[in-house]
Parts: sequence; structure tokens; C-alpha cells
Amino acid sequence: MRNCFYSLCILFVTACGAEKQTPIDRESLVMRNNPHVTAFDSLSSLSVGNGEFAMTVDATGLQTFPEIYEKGIPLGTQAQWGWHSFVNTEGYKHKETLEEYDFGRGHKELYATQAKGKGRQSDAINWFRANPHRLHLGMVGLELPETVRPSDLQEINQQLDMWKGIIKSHFLLNRQSVDVETACHPDKDKIIAKVSSSLRPGIKFRFPYPTGEWGGDGCDWSKNDLHSTAIVKQSSQSVTLERKIDSTTYYIAIEWEGKADFREKAKNYFVLEPQENTVVFTCSFTEEMGNGSHPAISQQMTEVTSHWESFWKKGAAVDFSACKDPRAGELERRIVLSQYLMAIQCAGTTPPQETGLTYNSWYGKFHLEMIWWHQAHFALWGHPELLDRTLGWYENVYPVAKEIAERQGFKGVRWMKMTDPSGMEAPSSIGSFLIWQQPHFIYLAELLYRANPSPEVIRKYNKLVQETAEFMYSFATYDEANDRYILKGLIPAQETLRIPDTFNSPFELSYWHCAMKMAQEWRERSGEGRKPEWDTLIEKISPLASKDSLYLAAESAPDTYTNDRYISDHPAVLGAWGILPASRLANENVMKNTLHWIWDNWNWDHTWGWDYPMTAMNAARLGEPEKAVGALLMDKRTNTYLINGHNYQDERLRLYLPGNGGLLTAIAMMCAGWDGCNTPNPGFPKDGNWNVKWEGLQPMP
Repeated sequence: MRNCFYSLCILFVTACGAEKQTPIDRESLVMRNNPHVTAFDSLSSLSVGNGEFAMTVDATGLQTFPEIYEKGIPLGTQAQWGWHSFVNTEGYKHKETLEEYDFGRGHKELYATQAKGKGRQSDAINWFRANPHRLHLGMVGLELPETVRPSDLQEINQQLDMWKGIIKSHFLLNRQSVDVETACHPDKDKIIAKVSSSLRPGIKFRFPYPTGEWGGDGCDWSKNDLHSTAIVKQSSQSVTLERKIDSTTYYIAIEWEGKADFREKAKNYFVLEPQENTVVFTCSFTEEMGNGSHPAISQQMTEVTSHWESFWKKGAAVDFSACKDPRAGELERRIVLSQYLMAIQCAGTTPPQETGLTYNSWYGKFHLEMIWWHQAHFALWGHPELLDRTLGWYENVYPVAKEIAERQGFKGVRWMKMTDPSGMEAPSSIGSFLIWQQPHFIYLAELLYRANPSPEVIRKYNKLVQETAEFMYSFATYDEANDRYILKGLIPAQETLRIPDTFNSPFELSYWHCAMKMAQEWRERSGEGRKPEWDTLIEKISPLASKDSLYLAAESAPDTYTNDRYISDHPAVLGAWGILPASRLANENVMKNTLHWIWDNWNWDHTWGWDYPMTAMNAARLGEPEKAVGALLMDKRTNTYLINGHNYQDERLRLYLPGNGGLLTAIAMMCAGWDGCNTPNPGFPKDGNWNVKWEGLQPMP
């Protein structure tokens, strides 16, 4: 109740201390940050989607020139259900990926790892890493004469109207206008488009074989003989195509209004040829062949705009228009675009991959240590239903997580790191030993409870909260000589530390302490009562190790600040007092010294997109708002935000959605604060330049 009261009290407070605030003009806020594209650029493609499905388009408004974007932001068409596996001709079994380890916990532990595999085992490991992989479901573009090149398109003028969820594209070809409107249905895996031109360009539907590779657009156009696309139903205004790729089958239903002919141009290549200057069509992708009639396309487009207006009005909003700092406009742009991208890419019924529904990184599989970055913000920004939509997946994979814990000799469930909708653990020399994904479920369930403190939330998630904590308790090792609990046999969030000798990494210790306390609170809420042994762990878990008034990357790494290995990658120690609340495990002055050292000396050129919001959250909690803002806008490659809002990392990861989600979480904290914080807008300087207005945000724990 205190949290709700605190949120309401602070809702209409600004950094200047005004008691009341004029409601934010949300439409103006969103519209002034709409991305505007005026040329073909491999990194400027735009997307529409609904969390379950997304399509990315080029400057024509459809997927007309995918080759330009293959090494940029590819023109993907992906759905949460769209997966494929190559035929397992050798009959590999997942158990062939397992290796035995002994971390001194009194029992042997089996991990799916790449570390020791040779011969057939190595082949099995590679197969299970790459399979299953996400499918590119099909390219939908303008059918232009073969002689037309992108340079022939003039006066390109494209804008994503985020308030309505529509991409509007205009260009000239042979001095004739072509106008395209593109949208995604809010509840179906369906594209809605309108093409208007006296040139009457056709609409092409092309279907690739999957590459099964890391990165790229996932399209292999050289293997037409290994897959098929057939017309299985056709009428004067619609057609249904059946796709078969090995054992995978799915369907494409195309409907149109106006006179048009539909024909097969070549194998896996079809064209809709309009006989009028305007053609309006929908293209649906489904696992099963659909039946029945559909509303008029104009009505479906109305559903799109209604959905997006509701999205923007219901959730939180942050307005920087009254700020004097010249950086404020860029920060606002990143925030609004990130809200849109996370809603279309990361709000599905399974956890998102790091590149969302755009292209495959790590074969399209998702990383559960990233779900906090992808989705914690939903609960803080007034959209807990989008977080709830995904967390239900954990119940589906509970048996797999239970088996992983059992084969390693632990109680409860161990959540996998790199996986797919089935929950199968992908082998990895690093990922299989990561552990910080484990407390995420408890933290995210707690955010849902804070957003809706009801018995229904407790009933829905308490079992998994308890099973998650049961593993955490059994994973911790009691150090009898020092009467404490330690964490070992792991690779921490800062992945430059090695598995054999690493113990007591600071973020993991703090997360164990925080999440176990939350799990005990859930027991009390459900009427089960606290577990005394869990309280003992909470009381006796090791404090963060330090040297020379600086916190170490791990107790096992006393050379943290003299060894280059330990001053790159994620500065995860900052998350122990930033992502997580202050605790008895750490001292504020030592943490502040650590922040200052990292700020001045870290190898920021070897970091990731979420490191900047993590640093901002640490600085905000430590009362250093200048550094909080500075971290979010630090001029580094991995903190670059493209015209479409994507967080660019490098040539391999041209978009990185954990950075976008982390930004939103940091902003929520910097505005609404955290439990026990009484300072309005605690993450922004009180120098008169940051009159930040906001509505609807929730404080962090």
C-alpha cells in the first residue's frame, strides 16, 4: 500500500518542485519522436508488430530490396511460433552434450557444454546449438521491373507513425508517385498494407529456405528444391499458401480488396497483380490453416490505430520538453522509440531473443538472463499485462527446469540460459554455467505483485517462486570454517571470469540475498510461513569482497583492478547496488568509490548496451544524478541509438533490445525512485535544466 501511495504522491511532482503538473500531451510526445527516413540505409529499416509477430520493411514500406539490409537491420518476418529444425540424420540425443563436473559440493553435476566435446559429441553439440532456429516466414515486397534499382527511387519520404502504428512511405519512380501504408494487426500475425500508384506495382511473396546460421537475414535463396509453397485454397479475393520445410508446415493467407490477379511466378515465388491504382491487402502467417470470414480491411486498420492509441494512453509517459539541457531531446527520442520497439519485439508468449523478431542472433534462441532487461520495465511503465503474458511460459518448461536441477544434484528448478519454446537447454561453454537468470523469475513475479497485489497473482506464480528459491538455497554452499554461505561453480554476469576458480561474485551474492528475501515474503503472503533455513542463508550469505576500498569482480579475483581481464565486459558489480536495492552486503562509500573508479578507468569500448542503464541506476541510488544522466548518454559505440531506435552494438549485433529495455527501467527509477526514496526525480540533476515530467511510473524495489 505504501508503494501505491508513494507513486500517487509523486505522480504530479517535477524536478522543479511544482506541486501540480498539466497532463502530458501524449500524442504530441509520441509524434515528435516518429522516425523519418529519406534514403535507403541498411540501418534505418522500420518495423511493425504486436509482440508475437513482427515484420521489418525497407524505404518502400515493404520488403522490396532485402539485399541492401542483410548486413544492417535485416528485413525479417518472424513469429514466436515460427521455428524449424534441420533433419537430425545422425540421431543425436541431447544427453550426448552433457559433461560431468565436480565443484566441491559433494556431488557430480552434468552440464550441457561445448567445453570438452570431440568427434560425434562435438557434432551433437553443434546440432543442438543450431536447432531449432527461428524461421524467416517470407518476404513481402513490391514487384518492380528487374531493371529498377534502389537509386531509381526518388524523393523518398517515410515515417513511422507510432501513435497509430502505421508506416507511411512515399517515393517517385519514373516521376510517378508510389504511396504505401503498412501496419500489423494487434492480435493476429498479419500484415495490413495499402499500395497506391498509377504504376500499379505488383506485390511479391517470396519464401526462402532457412540458413540455420548465426546472424544475417536467415534466408537461403539457393535451395529451392528443399522446400515448397503450394496454393491450397483460392477465390477471387483470397488465396491460401501452404509452406513445407522438412517437417515444418505453416500457412499464409492473403486477402485483397479491388481487382487483382494472383499467380505463381516461380517456385516459392508468387505475385499479386493489381488491375486498379490502389490495392489493399492483408497477409497472415499461421501454424494452422485458417477458416471463416474476416472483417473489412478498413475495419482491421481501425483496430490497429485503436490498439496503439490505447497503448500510449494506458501506460506511463515521460516528457522532456521543458528541460533546458541540450541532451534532453535525444534522451526523450530514445525512450519513446524504445517503448515502441519493446512492445512489438519483446511482449510475446515466450521470452524474446536479444534481436527480437527482426533477425537471428544465437540462432533465434532466447537468453533467460536477459529477460529482466527485456521485460522488467513493462511492470514499471504501466503494462504489467505484457510481462504477465510472457511469464506463463515458465510453467510450460517447469518439467525441463526440474530435470536440469535434478541431474546436477539440486532441489527445485534451475532455469536454463539459452533455450527455445520447448525449454531445451542449448549447449554452451559459458551459458550453461551462468546463474544470474535464476533469481529473475522471483524479481519479475514480485513486480507483477506490486502492480496488482492480489491473491490471484500469488496463486498463479507462488509455486514457481518457491521452486526457484529452493534451487537457490541448495546451490549455495555453506563454508563451515567461516560460518557463511558462498556461491561457487558458476560464471557470473561479468563473463570474463572463469568457471574453475570463481566464487562470490558481487552481483550474484546480492541477487541471492534480495530474491531469497522476496521468496520468504511470498511464503508469508500465501500463508505458508517462512523457512528458517532460508532465513539462515539470508543472514549468513557472504558480503561483497573488497580491496583498497573497491569492490572486487569476485572474492576470487583480488587483482580485479590490475588485471585487464577484469575491467572490460559488464561492470556487474554496479548492479549489486543499482539493479538491486542497497543491502547489508555492501557499504555505500565503498560502492561509490567503485563507481568512480569504473567511470574513469573501465574499458567502455568493450561493454554492452545494458551496461549504461545499469551504471545509471547505480549512480542514481548513490545520489549522483549527473553520472546517471551521463551514463545513459555516454558517447560509446555500444550506446548508439539508430534512427529507428535500435541500440547498435557492432557489425554482428546491429540491434540489441536489452539496451532498450534497460533504458526504460533506468528512466522509471530515475523518475519514480525506489522503495524508501523520498526525492522527486532522484536520477536527474537539480540544476534547473532537468524539468522532467512523468505520469504512471512505478518505483523499483
